[in-house]
Amino acid sequence: MTSLPLTPVNLDAPARRAAMPPRHLADLDLAGRQALVAELGEPRFRARQVSTHYFGRLVRDSGQMTDLPAAAREKLTDRLLPTLLTPVRELTCDDGATHKALWRLHDGSLVESVLMGYPDRVTACLSSQAGCGMACPFCATGQAGLTRNLSTAEIVDQAVYLAGVAASGAVAGSPPRLSRVVFMGMGEPLANYNRVVAAIRRLVAPAPEGLGLSQRHITVSTVGLVPAIRRLASEDLSVTLALSLHAPDDGLRDELVPVNQRWKVSEVLEAAWEYAARTGRRVSIEYAMIKDVNDQPWRADLLGRLLAGKLAHVNLIPLNPTPGSRWDASPKPVEREFVRRLRDAGVSTTVRDTRGREIDGACGQLAAAEGDEIVAPGAP
Repeated sequence: MTSLPLTPVNLDAPARRAAMPPRHLADLDLAGRQALVAELGEPRFRARQVSTHYFGRLVRDSGQMTDLPAAAREKLTDRLLPTLLTPVRELTCDDGATHKALWRLHDGSLVESVLMGYPDRVTACLSSQAGCGMACPFCATGQAGLTRNLSTAEIVDQAVYLAGVAASGAVAGSPPRLSRVVFMGMGEPLANYNRVVAAIRRLVAPAPEGLGLSQRHITVSTVGLVPAIRRLASEDLSVTLALSLHAPDDGLRDELVPVNQRWKVSEVLEAAWEYAARTGRRVSIEYAMIKDVNDQPWRADLLGRLLAGKLAHVNLIPLNPTPGSRWDASPKPVEREFVRRLRDAGVSTTVRDTRGREIDGACGQLAAAEGDEIVAPGAP
């Protein structure tokens, strides 16, 4: 196996010197919103009114905020609710149970969000970065590289929009309320640490402070940034940690997840077990099944030995191949044998329900397709 170059990781610094979007109420706690409203010469309680519309009623349109004086309405919404996400494409599949949105940000960057409905819940998959710097070769987002970190409000605004889709009854066969959020969209969440944690606090705070979701219904995915995992364990949050492992041995993981060249499998798993011990939350081990790459029986056995007796659950993911990629999904018989060996080792294992294949469902695929159709300014 050839090793890929390791992309430097800075847990707090912006991905590049890019102008961040305008400040939005979701960037601020309620006290910060009240201070901003006071700067505008309005009573501080107006901040609670606007926040109730946004987080409690999922309303963005100032015309629907009739409890605000007409003279102040536009001024308040311009400053507290600037447009952060402009829809480019919105697609549905799975008989209306899956909705995918492609957004253009203020600087032209593209990001994606997905809403997935089930009989008992509705889950939003959010992006935390435009692109990704982790360079995993089988991932469409990783192939695109990193553009920049998203702001707290750009992350939260995805969830609020998708919560509105759910509330409209548009998700077939599902409850009309967003109940879960997974940070498994574009980007490495823990490489945008401060803003992702701030976004989580907005998502779990009760309205009008935030969206009022349960901490236990939020999952944060990571390729294994060990210092950030340990830092997250100290945040007094009970969110689920999802570790994108994809290989149980360093030789292969160095290629599939290049950050493994810095933090090896043993170090990453040690940090994950520390997180589980600190929070009491079971760690989800994410493992993309890639044909003839990481799906051998001996790798299933090795993974079983690493996880046996630990507070962990394996989530096997049938690979959603990207166009032109040399990577493909494991055949179903191979997948079933992998599951059998893990369960025989006493490791809880499931296979992820695959959604959105016909609408470029894998992270980054829709953005890549859109980017292929865009001619850069000045190009012939």
